[in-house]
Parts: sequence; structure tokens; C-alpha cells
Amino acid sequence: MERQAQPRVLLGVGGGIAAYKSCELVRRLRDAGCEVRVVMTRGGAAFVTPLSFQALSGQPVRVDLLDAEAESGMDHIALARWADRVVIAPATADLIARLAAGLADDLLTTLCLATEAPILLAPAMNRVMWEHPATQANHRLLEQRGVRMVGPESGGQACGETGAGRMAEPRSILHALLGSASGPLTGQRVLITAGPTQEPIDPVRFIGNRSSGRMGVALAAAARDAGAEVRLVHGPLGVPLPAGVQAVAADTAEAMHAAVLEHLEGVDLFIGAAAVADYRPRAPADQKLKKDAPGMTVELVRTPDILADVAARRPRPFVVGFAAETTRLRENARAKMERKGVDMIAANDVSAGRAIGRQENSLVVLWPGGERLFPEQPKGDLAHALIALIAARMAGDAEADTN
Repeated sequence: MERQAQPRVLLGVGGGIAAYKSCELVRRLRDAGCEVRVVMTRGGAAFVTPLSFQALSGQPVRVDLLDAEAESGMDHIALARWADRVVIAPATADLIARLAAGLADDLLTTLCLATEAPILLAPAMNRVMWEHPATQANHRLLEQRGVRMVGPESGGQACGETGAGRMAEPRSILHALLGSASGPLTGQRVLITAGPTQEPIDPVRFIGNRSSGRMGVALAAAARDAGAEVRLVHGPLGVPLPAGVQAVAADTAEAMHAAVLEHLEGVDLFIGAAAVADYRPRAPADQKLKKDAPGMTVELVRTPDILADVAARRPRPFVVGFAAETTRLRENARAKMERKGVDMIAANDVSAGRAIGRQENSLVVLWPGGERLFPEQPKGDLAHALIALIAARMAGDAEADTN
């Protein structure tokens, strides 16, 4: 079969440490069949040499607007017309501001003004710079003008701080730019739960847990990157929602249970990654409880079992659960898998502050007759590896049964 032609991509590289990730983006774009040309700002060229991108793209790299040799034929206009897509990664705070102001003071911003191709930005900067009202205003203005954004992601930064501002991973940028026409979950509908639930004691107090929702959000992004149509039912999150995913907020176990059952029709894969409270107060107070008595007793009752109820449906999707354990990891997880009747379970050790709320995790993934160990790694990478395994199991790939 003849391979469908991919768009011609103009990659702009701004001046940030994340510029090194754009080398992988070039490789992925070329692997996908795209012709790639690279334009760098002077700041970008200070982090990664133009020669690196020339070697990866197979094309000369442009940096200067007033390049006498290149401009002999109005080359900046020719480049602007050549591109079917423009992606800027990393898009720094300065570059976003200049684009929002409509400046054309270097080659990259000039191209963005001169092109009629759609533009995608992958912001990358310090978390305080990203949260600054000026950056947020520029971000909103560009989106109103039709510029699309992917990221930023939340996590550790080169400056040593942690928060939103990391450039999206190349695979996520690739998906946002091209879509996923041949991913392992293409055409599949996926429903994922993420985050904690908060079970009210009174209007201001609740029973909850330390989950940030990072793993469930990462799984939603990974399933999206694998070509799936993804809906994420989530409790209160400590991380941003991923782009390209339908999100449904559900703060309590009962609300999450209702939302899952409401959206379960036609779902091919269900992943229960939320840290759902097992118990809730029987009778939450209508008014704030006062600290009058020396003690207080709160009667708790069981919450609905979302995972077991999904697994009991007929017909039902492929069902993957999570098990957070502090002792006897494999034994307890396998018992949970069998008790709830799920197809696969991902077990993580949460003793001594592990996994919950952290950026890294490790998993032991179990299914009837097999298991796979994923060593500690960033949750984004772990999520993509887990989605690949799930897709292989769903497809009946015998190789998935071996480590």
C-alpha cells in the first residue's frame, strides 16, 4: 500500500534548555515520513548547535533573517510558503511575547507572520514565568488567534524548581501535530479515572488522600498518543489536564462512580487509576462542625466499588485496575485482581512515601498467568510503557506474556 504523504514541517527552536528535546522531535517527524526544516533563534543556537539539527533533518538550518546568501531569493518568504505545519519547540516566554505582539525582529517571528500554515507552540520556561499574568495573557491572545498549544507539562525543571513549565515530550508534540493514524489504540475508546476523591465531613472538611492524579493524567496522555479517544473522569488534581482529552470532574466516590457508569457505553478499555476513598461519612454535617467537644466520632460507610462494578458489566471493556500496597505487593495485588475480576492490575509500593505525589514510580503489572516489572522512571514514560503493554494484551500479542 502506498504510504500517505505527511505534511512538510517547519520546526522553530527557541532559546531554552529544552531545545535538546527538539532533536528527538526531528527524528520522530522524519520517522513519520515528514520533510523537516529547522529555523533557530540565536538563543536556541546557544543551547544546541545548528549542525546537530542539520544532521538530523538532512537540510540546512537557518538562524539569521538577514543572511545575504539565503535571502538572495527572498528565502524567508519561500520557507513560509513551503511549510504545511509550523511548530515551535521550545517556545520561550520571550518568543511567545514577541509572537503575541506581532513582532518580526528575527527569522522565526518573521516566518510566523508570513506563513498561512497552522502554528503549534510547545511552551517551556520556569514555572513562575509561565504563571506570570503577562505570559498567560500572551498565551490566551495567541490561542484566540488560532495558534494551538501543547503543554507545558508539570514536573522538575532544570533550574531545580518543580511546577508547570516543562516542554511537552516529543511524542506528545508529534501527536498534536500529526495525530495518531496508526497507534496501537487507534479507533479505541478509553475511559480512565484519576486523582483522589474527597468525602465531605462538613462543608469545609473531608476525608481524602495524598494522590495528585499524576499517574492517571499521564495514562490519559499516553492513551491519546496511542490514537485512542480518551475520556478522563477525575477528582481534584494537583497537575494540569492533558490536551486532547475529554475531562469530567467528579470529587466524591459516588460522583465518580456515577460518571464512570454514565460514560461506559461503547468503551473498549477502562483503567481505574484513581485513588478512590473506600469509606465516606454516613451523614455529612450541613454546617461547619465546631471544636466544642474533646473528641468526635464519625461513622463511616463503604463507598461504591467502581472497579468491581465495571468488571461485572456484560458486555464489558478490557479492565485494568491499580493496587497501592504497603506490604506483600504481588500477593495483595493478585488477590485484588482475582477478587474484582479485572483483566490486569498495576501494583505500586506506597510504603515510606513512595509513588503517591511523586514524579517517578515503579510498577509490577500482573495478569492471569503473567507479570511485567517496570523499574522506577518518570510517570510519563511509565504511562507510555504501560499503555503499550495493555494494547499488546488487548490484541492478544503472545510476546506481551514475556518480560
